[in-house]
Amino acid sequence: MTNEQPTIPPTKGFGLYLKALREGKKMSLRGVEEATGKDVSNAYLSQLENGKIAKPSPHILHTLSEVYGVEYSKLMERVGYISPSPEKNQSKKHGRAATFAIDNLTQDEENELLEYLSFIRKKRK
Repeated sequence: MTNEQPTIPPTKGFGLYLKALREGKKMSLRGVEEATGKDVSNAYLSQLENGKIAKPSPHILHTLSEVYGVEYSKLMERVGYISPSPEKNQSKKHGRAATFAIDNLTQDEENELLEYLSFIRKKRK
């Protein structure tokens, strides 16, 4: 028996990130669909959040960035369309809470944090 945690595929990590953004805005899948003017259907968003769709189009990412209030470039980076900007200092912490340090977490740490956040939010309901 080992203490190794199973790794979550990057697509799952991106889906968890989108789900955390949506839940942070207290929006349902249908609410996002309405907020996007039906550019992003609730079924498509569900597939994104569950990692079944790995690389949404830049248009979809732009639409979601506006609804969630997240930088478009950040979503483009997370999906892999663009590389992180080199001037970003990955070793520096910025803020006191994990939510402010999300860019400084390893992929596994971020995935675990997003899963836990989702669990806590469901528990509150």
